Amino acid sequence: MTIEEIIHGESKNIEFKAALPKESEKYTKTVIAFANTQGGKLVFGVDDKTRQVTGIGEDELFRMMDSISNAISDSCEPQIVLNIEPQTVDGETVIVVTVAPGANRPYYLKSKGRDSGTFIRVAGTSRPAHPEKIKELEMEGARIYWDEMICIGYKVTEDAVKKLCHDIGKFRNEMGLSEREVTITQLINWKLLKSENDSLLAANAFVLMTSDYFPFAKTQCAVFKGTERTVFLDKQEFTGPIYEQIVGATDFVLRNIRFGLTIDSLVRKESYELPLEAIREMIINAHCHRNLADDSCIQVAIYDNRLEVSSPGGLYNGLTYEELMDGHSKIRNRAIANVLNKMGFVESWGTGVKRILGAAESYGLPTPSFQVYDDMFRVNLYRNVFAIEEQRSIKEASEKYWGSIGEASEKHRRSIGEASEKHRSNSRADLNHTQKQILELLSQDAQLSAKKMAETIGISSRNIESNIKKLKKIGILIRHGSPKRGYWEIVE
Repeated sequence: MTIEEIIHGESKNIEFKAALPKESEKYTKTVIAFANTQGGKLVFGVDDKTRQVTGIGEDELFRMMDSISNAISDSCEPQIVLNIEPQTVDGETVIVVTVAPGANRPYYLKSKGRDSGTFIRVAGTSRPAHPEKIKELEMEGARIYWDEMICIGYKVTEDAVKKLCHDIGKFRNEMGLSEREVTITQLINWKLLKSENDSLLAANAFVLMTSDYFPFAKTQCAVFKGTERTVFLDKQEFTGPIYEQIVGATDFVLRNIRFGLTIDSLVRKESYELPLEAIREMIINAHCHRNLADDSCIQVAIYDNRLEVSSPGGLYNGLTYEELMDGHSKIRNRAIANVLNKMGFVESWGTGVKRILGAAESYGLPTPSFQVYDDMFRVNLYRNVFAIEEQRSIKEASEKYWGSIGEASEKHRRSIGEASEKHRSNSRADLNHTQKQILELLSQDAQLSAKKMAETIGISSRNIESNIKKLKKIGILIRHGSPKRGYWEIVE
């Protein structure tokens, strides 16, 4: 403990006491709250209002340390492992009780029982945990994942199994991953299904991946006027399999944000005002890490100044905000995260935050914010707000520029089209998801590199190059010029 930490004041992880309270509950509930969340330090000998170091007298120091230790041991269940030691701060002796995030959750006051005596830390205060949070703490302590639990009474149908197996393979192909046949055996190995007495039982993850059985498993999307949730401009709700919700919510955002337009040399570039990679990461992470014991739903909100994605549940199993920002990750829904990884939605663990930050920086956007609450996690991706007149002038200038060379360009496109028509055997409807994304990106920037496309879409450069090769083979893509200075032609 340093004087700088004390001057900074109380926080989610630090609480001060000027003296030892007569009622031990006034500090034991704080110890319990620390153990149930991200750990923390309880400091005796510092005034919580003035932040003045009052200190503990030598004649009562060890008596007080014994009293604190005994009170915590007698009052808290299960046993909390902590460290109590004297420290010198600004010339005075204080007692620092350091509590680590507990592994045997939930911790609670014996006198109040589990339902009323479980406390958590919320914005610098210790508060009773609500029932949904207690359920999650119980599962954390038992090392149980809600999405791997059996959904009692849910019937596993052959059609649902076939569709999920087919869709996993389809998305793998669209994401440019290696082809593989997905069978019931894989679903059992991934803990989506359980074989018992010659019958199949559905884990909650299987239910979430195949139906709209759970009423809370939905994604609410909305566009608001201004910067507050007051006036709706558009809204849509997505239900059904999680991966379909992710696709639907992403498309909703793209439909409701602007296109930017620039002219670079002879290439006209169009791009979404927000990076597609960040949008996808925000929505995918919301589904991977939401608290499924909470009956709230995921919300995606578009304001004039930001995109906001909120998911039920704070940080999981003692993960701290600092650890999150450093790239650490603790998986709340193991089966769901695993199957989304198999489908190509999730490329690697613990990179979501850094990918969002990196994508925003590459677009020249303000730094995204990450807000952690007791029962919610929220990400804000901020928009660059342009005047409508400025956008209109850019568009008019572009149309004038391209109109001046339109006749020559049209003649060139016709000649390319006639030459390549014989190579095309499939319509655009036959293209996979990744190939459609490549064409969309190249329509915005004809000089975009495979590496940049890979970063934007969220797959490997090798997969991008493989799909480009297929597009060239069927005559939809034609390369002009050198590898460094050339550009791509999309044949309509």
